[in-house]
Amino acid sequence: QVQLVESGGGLVQPGGSLRLSCAASGTIFSILFMGYYRQAPGKQRELVAAVTTGVATNYADSVKGRFTISRDNAKNTVYLQMNSLQPEDTAVYYCNVRTTRTQYWGQGTQVTVSS
Repeated sequence: QVQLVESGGGLVQPGGSLRLSCAASGTIFSILFMGYYRQAPGKQRELVAAVTTGVATNYADSVKGRFTISRDNAKNTVYLQMNSLQPEDTAVYYCNVRTTRTQYWGQGTQVTVSS
């Protein structure tokens, strides 16, 4: 059974940095997409960043130049480096992994940016 285990959230001051990690445990084949979504209170879940097969990446306009997504295929792990964090980045961040057959979601990790 596949599980996504997220880590790295927390409280940080504006301008600070955090690194999120999401590791897929269990047997998982044909990963097409690994990414992070976020959901702030009262708002819809939105795609933050994603990396597809190979090295193609995609970012929300609001995080371009500040966030960097990367993946380690050998470890089935995706990382989200978040720099220059702002209060509007406060949200629960969810890892999402898609294969040719299905998709998986992580449990979510809280990121709070506040002074």
